[in-house]
Amino acid sequence: MGWPRPSTRFCVFLTLLNDRLGESIVFPLLPFLLASFTSDGRTLGLLAGSYALAQFLFTPLIGALSDRFGRRPVIAGCVAGSVLGLGGFALTLAVPWPLGSAWPLPLLFVARLIDGVSGGTAATAGAVLADISPPEKRAKAFGLIGVAFGVGFMLGPALGGLLAEISLSLPLLVAVAVAALNLVLVLTALPETHPPEARQALPRKRELNPLTQLGKVFSNPQVRRLCVAFFLFFLAFNGFTAVLVLYFKEMFGWGPGLSAAAFLVVGVVATLVQGGLIGPLVKRFGEWRLTMAGLGMVIAGTVLVPLATPATAQPLVFIAVAVLAAGTGLVTPSLRSLVSRRLSSGGQGAALGSLQGLQSLGSFIGPPLAGVAYELIGEKSPFWLSIVLLAAVAVLIAFGLPQAGAQRQASALQK
Repeated sequence: MGWPRPSTRFCVFLTLLNDRLGESIVFPLLPFLLASFTSDGRTLGLLAGSYALAQFLFTPLIGALSDRFGRRPVIAGCVAGSVLGLGGFALTLAVPWPLGSAWPLPLLFVARLIDGVSGGTAATAGAVLADISPPEKRAKAFGLIGVAFGVGFMLGPALGGLLAEISLSLPLLVAVAVAALNLVLVLTALPETHPPEARQALPRKRELNPLTQLGKVFSNPQVRRLCVAFFLFFLAFNGFTAVLVLYFKEMFGWGPGLSAAAFLVVGVVATLVQGGLIGPLVKRFGEWRLTMAGLGMVIAGTVLVPLATPATAQPLVFIAVAVLAAGTGLVTPSLRSLVSRRLSSGGQGAALGSLQGLQSLGSFIGPPLAGVAYELIGEKSPFWLSIVLLAAVAVLIAFGLPQAGAQRQASALQK
């Protein structure tokens, strides 16, 4: 008897979960994992940011490769890279290096860069969802990305914290095992969704430069403002969330338990919104209205955090992170869908790769900027600066749809 073949969406979900799980297990443990080698904050920050930097540099190439050779071989290569990166990181930490050895840190950076390069999986997996979904259902399909993010956000820190009590290396070994399982599933069960007749030739080398790719997508008046908005949203969001735990600790005296509980709320709410609610909400209200409503919720949640005092912190912060998670759960798939629906089917891989590149660039730039503001301007400044950026995002999206597109949205809502 043959084994029951998993659905394409399940294969995509596990691929996205693997991508998020590997990152969310490693990132919270970095200070503990590196304690034997360094306690320098700049080194920790650079190591944390190297993942997003590698994603930004290589995602355009990965997206173009998926448009040329198909989604399946590219996803398989990226997942294999994840196995190699996570395995190299775990192996480097497991070796009993002599005191003062110069090898561990460079090897850890190489491992994180390899894992970051393989993070282009998310863009190609998104292209698979675009391939198998009609335009009017893409926002719902892209909600699967948010579900994987939410589940990974819940499981990663929880598993990491729990398993680290047994051994600091155990969470990494679990992450490697999940990546290996993902690779087996991709090789044996994921079908090719990008037919040969829809494939495109590889662009010239200079066009694979991530900045060139971003310039190309920005040159398209159909999506220019939406792409700027996408970048600014992730710059703002990843900026203030990077200092959130530090803010909780220094302003409210919170320990790891309360901070972890706050992030658990984020994962649960984001999963519910993007897993079950996004489809019916898009059908009822449309992507544009959901994006604007979600932005309003993110701004409201961001305002609540700096308004909290030690006496009101617990209720206000938990309300704030729930509102933030719900808003982000609306914005991310809806904004992706707004961009995707305005592009031809042949270039979905490159276009979604550019969006992933913008997200990675925002994720790389936002945290250090927020950290500088936190130290030089004040503890609450990252939140107020993010609110200004989010308001700019709302303005860009409000005027980011071409007139014809806006009319089509209005017509669809009236039916």
